[in-house]
Amino acid sequence: MTFNYITLGSNDLQTSRSYYDPVMDALGAKLEAEYEGMTFAYKFPDGFMVWVTKPQNGEAAACGNGHTAGFFAATPEAVDAAHASALANGGSDEGAPGPRPMYGPEFYGGYARDPDGNKMSFVTSVKPND
Repeated sequence: MTFNYITLGSNDLQTSRSYYDPVMDALGAKLEAEYEGMTFAYKFPDGFMVWVTKPQNGEAAACGNGHTAGFFAATPEAVDAAHASALANGGSDEGAPGPRPMYGPEFYGGYARDPDGNKMSFVTSVKPND
């Protein structure tokens, strides 16, 4: 199965745009749609989309405990750039970029939370000893 999109909740779309614009740019995604005051979306070259939205039920957005949105990066440098963008634009650090041998010898990733607390990882694979 291939995923088409993910939706991340936001309580402040303007703050979320300030966060996601540079993070998604570092990952190669471009703004695809925007419905002012409601939602906006980024599209990756493979067609996958990330929607950031106010909850449609009118309640506050809340992040899930144990949920992590994983975003593929083309290179370790793109992981580093996405993580740095996250921290520079209102996100918080959940794990600096680097190898994670516990997930496999080629796993390289960094972790952050957006301003609403949604946890995300930026990951790629590298050959051992790179």
